[in-house]
Amino acid sequence: MASATTHAETFEKESFAALLDASLGTSSSLEGTVVKGHVIGIENDMVLIDVGLKSEGRVPLKEFANAGKPAELAIGDLVEVYLERMEDKNGEAQLSREKARREEAWTLLEKSFTANDRVTGVIFGRVKGGFTVDLNGAVAFLPGSQVDIRPVRDITPLIGTPQPFQILKMDRSRGNIVVSRRAVLEESRAEARSELVANLKEGQILNGVVKNITDYGAFVDLGGVDGLLHVTDIAWRRINHPSEALHIGQSVKVQVIRFNPETQRISLGMKQLEADPWEGVELKYPSGARYKGRVTNITDYGAFVELEPGVEGLVHVSEMSWTKKNVHPGKIVSTSQEVEVMVLDVDPQKRRISLGLKQTLANPWESFVEQYPAGTELEGEVKNITEFGLFVGLPGDIDGMVHLSDLDWARPGEEVVADYKKGDQVRVKVLDVDVEKERISLGIKQLSDDPYEESMAKLKKGDVVTCTVTQVTENGLEVTTADGMPGFIRKAELSRERSEQRPDRFAVGEKVDAKVTAVDRATRKVTLSIKSREVDEDKKAMAEFGSSDSGASLGDILGAAFNRAKSEKENS
Repeated sequence: MASATTHAETFEKESFAALLDASLGTSSSLEGTVVKGHVIGIENDMVLIDVGLKSEGRVPLKEFANAGKPAELAIGDLVEVYLERMEDKNGEAQLSREKARREEAWTLLEKSFTANDRVTGVIFGRVKGGFTVDLNGAVAFLPGSQVDIRPVRDITPLIGTPQPFQILKMDRSRGNIVVSRRAVLEESRAEARSELVANLKEGQILNGVVKNITDYGAFVDLGGVDGLLHVTDIAWRRINHPSEALHIGQSVKVQVIRFNPETQRISLGMKQLEADPWEGVELKYPSGARYKGRVTNITDYGAFVELEPGVEGLVHVSEMSWTKKNVHPGKIVSTSQEVEVMVLDVDPQKRRISLGLKQTLANPWESFVEQYPAGTELEGEVKNITEFGLFVGLPGDIDGMVHLSDLDWARPGEEVVADYKKGDQVRVKVLDVDVEKERISLGIKQLSDDPYEESMAKLKKGDVVTCTVTQVTENGLEVTTADGMPGFIRKAELSRERSEQRPDRFAVGEKVDAKVTAVDRATRKVTLSIKSREVDEDKKAMAEFGSSDSGASLGDILGAAFNRAKSEKENS
C-alpha cells in the first residue's frame, strides 16, 4: 500500500509540473529579461503590474519617475519591467522598472559608445570627485574636471537640465560609465571657432560674454573663441581695474580692434563703439580757462583730474602748490576730491592736457609784494639755517632769506650766524622781491644805519691816509683807517722795492701811510698801496727839486724832499 501511494503521489506531482509548464509555456526562461505588463493598480507608493504570469508583481512608484521629476503613471498603461524571479517569498513576481530601464539604456549606450555619438543625460546628484548623471535609466559618473572647459564655481544651473555628453568609458560587467560634458563643449567650440575665425575681420562688431577678469583686462567669449578686452579699451574714462565696469557672465558688445590669423589672437574694444571725447578737445578746453574736475589717480609726479568722462588732465607736482615744495601729491589732494584747475596746455595728438592747481589760487609772492614792498620791516621765525644765510618764515606761508652779508655791518656773516638758532623770532627788513623766481631778500643789518657810510663817503680814490696794521698775513697787511674803515694792502703794494715787499717787516699796531687805490661800497672794504704813495712822492720830488739840466742826482733830490717832509711834519 505504501509503495502504491508513493507512486501515485509522484505521478500527481509530475502531472502537475507538466500542466504548469504547459500553462506557462517558456515563461520560466523569462527570468533575467525585460517583459511587458499592464498597470492594474496603484496602492500608496507601489504599482501592481500584470505581466501574464501566475501572479502579479509590485514595483515602487518612484522607479517610474525620471530624474528630478515625479512619476506619471495611470491604470491600464503598458510598461516594460525586468523580471528578476517568477515568485518571491510572498508568491508574487519580482519585478524592477529601474533594471528594465537600465537594460534598455545600456543597449542604446553601447551603440552610441561604439559609434562615438553624443548622448543626452541629466545631472542629478553630487558624489566624491564629481557628479551623477541619469542617461535614461543608466547612472553615469561625471568627473568634476569634465563639467566645463573652465572650472565652474556653481553647477546648480546645470542640475536637472538635459545636457549632451560624450561617453569616455563604459564597462557593462561592472556597471561603470564615465561621461564628459567638456568634450562636447570643446568639439562645439572648435566648430564654432573655425567658422568664426574664418569670417573674422578688424572693425567687426560682435556680441560676447565676459568669461574671465584679470588685472589687465577681461576675456570675452565670442561664441567658441575668446578675445582679450584690455582695461584701456573698456571705456574712454580711467578704469583702474576691469571689475569696476564688468562682471563675469555679463553680455557685452565689442569691436575687433586687431586680429592675428597666425596666432589667432583677438584684441577687442568697447570704447571704440562710443564717440571719442578727445575730438575737438582743444576748443572745449582752451588754455587759461578754469574748470572743476575730480581727482582719479595720484602718482609720485602728480595727480590726474577727470574733466569729463574719458578726458583727463595731469596736474604736475610742480603745479600743485605755490609753497609746498618736494611734497608728495597725496598730501595736497586725495582721490575722488573735486578740485578747481586751470588749463595750461593741450596736446590733442598725444591726448594730454596739462593742468595747474596753484594757478587758481593767489600767488603769495604777488600778494606779499603788494602788502610788504621793499623797505617794509616785519617779524618772522627762523625756519632754517644754511651755509649762506637764514630762512625766515613770512606771512602767506612763504620764506625769505637773510644772506650772511646782510646780518651785521661790522662782523663777518660766518661769525654772526652762530648767534641765531632755529625757532628764533627775528625782525627783518624787506630788501627785494623777485616774483618770477619766487625769492624774497631780507636784511637784518639794514634795520640800522651803516656806521661806516660817512667814512666811506669821505674816502676817495687817490687819497693818502694813515692806517693802523691790525693783522699781518702772508699775502699782505690788514689795516684800519683813522675812521675805522677796514682795508687791505697786498704784498706787492708794500714797497716799490721788491726786496722790501715783505709783510714781516711790519708789526700789529704800527702806523703806515698808504694811498687809496679802490673803495668797494658793497663789501665795505678799502684797497691801499704804499708802493703807489712812494711812486707819487718820487714824481713830486722830481718836479720840485730837480730838472734835466741841474746836475742833481736822484739821491740828492730825494734827500731834500725827505728833509722837507720831515720838517713839515715836525712843525705840524
